[in-house]
Amino acid sequence: MMKLRSPLLRFDCVIALGFVLLTGCSAVPVAPSLSFVPEKWSAPLPSSPLPHDGQLVAMSDWWQRLGDPLLVELINDAEKVSPNLAAAASRLAQARAVRTASGAAQIPTIDGALTAQRASQQLTTPTGTVVQASLQASWEIDLFGAQRSARDAAQARLQGAQADWHDARIVVAAEVANQYYSLRACEQLARLARNDADSRSQSASLAQLAATAGFQSPVSAGLARANAAQGNSLAIVQKTACEADLNALVALTAVAQDVLRSRLTQQSAELPQTVDISVEKIPATALVQRPDVRAAEQAVYAARADLDVSKAQRYPRLALSGSIGAAQMRSNAGVMDLDTWSLGPLSLTVPLFDGGRRAANVSTSEARNAEAEIRYRAVVRQAVREVEQALLNLHGMAERSNDARIVSEGFQASFDGTASRANTGLASQPELEEARRLRLAAESAWVVLQRERLLAWIVLYRATGGGWQLASQPGTLSPTLAP
Repeated sequence: MMKLRSPLLRFDCVIALGFVLLTGCSAVPVAPSLSFVPEKWSAPLPSSPLPHDGQLVAMSDWWQRLGDPLLVELINDAEKVSPNLAAAASRLAQARAVRTASGAAQIPTIDGALTAQRASQQLTTPTGTVVQASLQASWEIDLFGAQRSARDAAQARLQGAQADWHDARIVVAAEVANQYYSLRACEQLARLARNDADSRSQSASLAQLAATAGFQSPVSAGLARANAAQGNSLAIVQKTACEADLNALVALTAVAQDVLRSRLTQQSAELPQTVDISVEKIPATALVQRPDVRAAEQAVYAARADLDVSKAQRYPRLALSGSIGAAQMRSNAGVMDLDTWSLGPLSLTVPLFDGGRRAANVSTSEARNAEAEIRYRAVVRQAVREVEQALLNLHGMAERSNDARIVSEGFQASFDGTASRANTGLASQPELEEARRLRLAAESAWVVLQRERLLAWIVLYRATGGGWQLASQPGTLSPTLAP
């Protein structure tokens, strides 16, 4: 039997000791601070609760707090079939594999070999069979940090891929929520449009009776019929729009239309009136949780690490190799066991002339680093713009909501009063129908405003980065599992 004895242990100890001595003194690069955001928003903060409190608390329960479990189910369904999310997950897996490979480049590699040979050398030994097993190790010692910088670049790209993956989840959630609330609002508008069409049809019937009795002119009756036809056409248009919204939701979630329609009928179609998150303000520093800002920042880190790799390639490279093995020879003379080991060679490669290739690589890395920093600042500016616009939209919604509520309550009171007078004979049926249509128009305007308000909240949710939270170490962020 072949035995691997103390030479292997001695060889491993030498490798490990060299690794500790040569890497233990290396300076660990400190990630530069790149976060720069305005101290406060110029847009007014809405009085309603915001989906984020500035402490970077996770927003994973944002959709649950809207009180509609069906929406959460549909978001989960959409995540399973989203091609963009699948592509982001694939890029994340690739970046993780590259990070593993770059980390492995810093430690020695060990390969095993097994050979068998039968030969005859009559002048020295008789004919025999030689079986040999060996371990061969090689290690490029990271004298100037090239491998460490390559690992840092891979780590930054891995974190950037994580940010892109989370951003894809936020986009999916926002798209589904937008489409879902658009459909729910459309259903309410379709119901109001049908009630309006029925009221116009009722008025047309009354006008026709009055014209037949000679109390109205035929022109008035014809105008009432045209008005009824227009109302019916508007109701059909609204119903068609709802079917289009349903088809769009089917495409996002891959849920069969009949199944989705059944699930929709089991849930209330009412839009949420408030957001049950008791937060008063959102500071500008919340921008650091946005996945795109995070990804752009990591791209700068990766570019700087690539620059360090390019610079390190201009310096000498040191490599160490060795092997240890055991062999057994069987011949007519008997059996012979042999142990072999070697440490070295220790080779030093010094770059002398490359026609400017290494210097050109450094210049290329410097240009890419400058580009990454400019792109990062552009992403931050765009993030500020999006949050500012979302806050402005919510502020405008808040100002319009009070007027819309007054209009709706006023027309409701007018209808109630007209209905009461109609019951006592003090108001005619046409007057009642006219009051009904005014009330329905006010209700439709209120539904549209509520839909716009919800969409504005979703835009703000997306603009503030969705469900990210502050990690334990300052300056770092970690994604949560839910959007």
